[in-house]
Amino acid sequence: MRKLKFYLIAAAWLPLFSGCFKSSSTAPCVSNTVAQDEPAILSYLNSNNITGYVKDPSGLYYKIETQGSGVSPTISSTVYVRYNGTFTDKVSFDSLADETKSGWVLGTLVKGWQIGLPLIQKGGRIMMVIPSSLGYGCTKTGSIPGNSILVFDIQLIDVK
Repeated sequence: MRKLKFYLIAAAWLPLFSGCFKSSSTAPCVSNTVAQDEPAILSYLNSNNITGYVKDPSGLYYKIETQGSGVSPTISSTVYVRYNGTFTDKVSFDSLADETKSGWVLGTLVKGWQIGLPLIQKGGRIMMVIPSSLGYGCTKTGSIPGNSILVFDIQLIDVK
């Protein structure tokens, strides 16, 4: 009988404290589409007087600053780069000035890099505005919030 009383009392109090427990259900991660990001990308390009850019069919916007010469990377190439990554508000989220600290296989990088870097050759430089769906999508990665449009200035130092 004592057990039953305990369970009845516990059952009566449980609704009072149920709001204190975290819900195990979370909202699903929904990535922006290229079409959703496009107005912000065009606004960035226009407000910064960036002309001569090209829109790739994927939705990547890019401007080749220097073509470079020699070999272009493929998806299986190891790329050595210097880069600066910012958001469209010009806040920097990452940069690398020492290419010896890179050396990444292109196929392991975000889709925007996989599309853009093969457009230049060793020694080339490209500016890319990457829609969130070609970046990290809706997933927060380090200091980069989900659904972030990424702006990269990349110098391709070497390709192996």
